[in-house]
Amino acid sequence: MAQPLDIMVLAGDGIGAEVMAEAIRVFDWFAQWRGFNANLRHEEFGADAYRRTGRFMREEAFADLLKSDAILFGAFGGTLEANPIPPEIRRKFGLLRIRRDMGLFANVRPIRCSPALVNAAPLRPEITREVDFVIIRELIGGIYFGEPRGITDLGNGEKRGVNTQVYTSSEIKRVGQYAFELAARRRKNLTSVDKSNVMESGQLWREEMNRLSQNHPEVALNHLYVDACAAELMIHPRRLDVLVTDNLFGDILSDAASPIAGSLGMLPSASFGAPRENGVRPAFYEPVHGSAPDIAGKGIANPCGAILSIGMALEGTFGRSDDAALLQRAVDAALAKCRTADIKEDGLPTVSTRDFGSAVLDALQKLRASTA
Repeated sequence: MAQPLDIMVLAGDGIGAEVMAEAIRVFDWFAQWRGFNANLRHEEFGADAYRRTGRFMREEAFADLLKSDAILFGAFGGTLEANPIPPEIRRKFGLLRIRRDMGLFANVRPIRCSPALVNAAPLRPEITREVDFVIIRELIGGIYFGEPRGITDLGNGEKRGVNTQVYTSSEIKRVGQYAFELAARRRKNLTSVDKSNVMESGQLWREEMNRLSQNHPEVALNHLYVDACAAELMIHPRRLDVLVTDNLFGDILSDAASPIAGSLGMLPSASFGAPRENGVRPAFYEPVHGSAPDIAGKGIANPCGAILSIGMALEGTFGRSDDAALLQRAVDAALAKCRTADIKEDGLPTVSTRDFGSAVLDALQKLRASTA
């Protein structure tokens, strides 16, 4: 792309800074050796920033964030249990605000077991081998945004907590259309997940997905209840290609799928909005894991999720699918030689966050030399 894209970097809390440092080293390698233009801007965001300044992020920086082509994000949270931030503050100024204000309706989480990790994953090798599917989670609707919500004091020591699960046809069709288009580019198999046997929002979800399928005869659509899908993830994950579901179910299922990849630290993600006038979709790239305050600062976090999120950015924002594939090969090569503590395996050295990032960069250089 001739015009540089504007990328904002938010390392965030906990291990976010550690894994983001390795992701940026990888990003810089591609900028140097594969030749593309991007303006990187680093800003503070998160619980630690809030405790120091009273704000998650400077408002002027937030205004620029909304205009950015993409955001690279580390982790959010810090030691919330020891020093909690009021829920209404987190909802108003935290990640939900970014997702809503940027219109990031489609969260994409690839689930893949690297060949190097087949024997290290918690599940049996015959289950995880060659697994490669994608979970698409609707991200700005459903129970996380529905009204009314809150906790009411009923008196006599009794309280009532309320959250509202609500979807409109347009919200379902928007993410459903994205899912059908992705499935058409893959193995042409789409699984829609709901709880339509007991939830009206699930009934509408299934109705709208069936209507959309009439416009995509090339894609086979099937339906699963969320409980059956949870079992399918652990028993027959190779049957899955693209899976689409609502905000709550997507949050749960994508984390539950982490044993397939070996660890939550292995999983990248991307969240997309509708294309802008320049044709670029606003995007938010982040590892699936949280801030992990118990290991923050120890240099032992797994940077794969953050590094592979760079791969998703290479494809999703820069349109460089070949570079994304090159990075996946480099990560696989690094995993065959060394591991971080969460995916350690007998016979391979256990290395630090920084050293694993160096192993990926070394693999990239060797792959570049072999194709020169």
